[in-house]
Amino acid sequence: MDGIDTLLLISGSDIGRRVPQHAAAIKAAKSAGVQHIVYTSLLNAPTSTLGLAPEHVETEEFLAASGIEHTILRNGWYTENYTMGLPSALEHNALFGAAKDGRISSATRQDYAEAAAAVLMDAGLRGKTYELSGDANFALSDLAATLSAQTGKDIPYVDMPEADYAAALAGPGLPAELAGFLAHCDVEASKGVPFEEGTQLSTLIGRPTTPLATAVATAIL
Repeated sequence: MDGIDTLLLISGSDIGRRVPQHAAAIKAAKSAGVQHIVYTSLLNAPTSTLGLAPEHVETEEFLAASGIEHTILRNGWYTENYTMGLPSALEHNALFGAAKDGRISSATRQDYAEAAAAVLMDAGLRGKTYELSGDANFALSDLAATLSAQTGKDIPYVDMPEADYAAALAGPGLPAELAGFLAHCDVEASKGVPFEEGTQLSTLIGRPTTPLATAVATAIL
């Protein structure tokens, strides 16, 4: 990190082992004289019931203790978490999940990336905590309806108990631990955890967040 003034610290993908990784990066940044760290956290991390939340909260605490100026981007759910499963939904003529009618205020990776770029480029946006989410929200039944409209096929949403959904995800070869985690996230969605009515994301990027229909169209090209 020698010569770096501002660091974008994107949370690692090694879930359950990220805190020491993040702490090591923050320590290295401090030793190298980094002046500002932008960290991608989780929407409403301190109060979130998602299993992902504790690692983000601990990382935010490390940043606060570091003495380095920092900006927290608490990213909401990614639309791609759902659109990546659309080819399978088309194959099986149904979209499966365990989220019931829970509302999801997701945004695309592009939306979140542009928000990070905005903060990195504008010193006036630094030193704050942003709760980032999509402008609109949807239930998985809305996702199924959008997919049906764009493909001309009848793709219903089929809600399943958590254990059954985890087993269905593991069936094609997904590791059982990951399948269980994804099913848990869907159940949390049924409780409204990924729902947020704020517009901080669209304000940062200077445009509306990507509509669900656009994300679906991109996924099924």
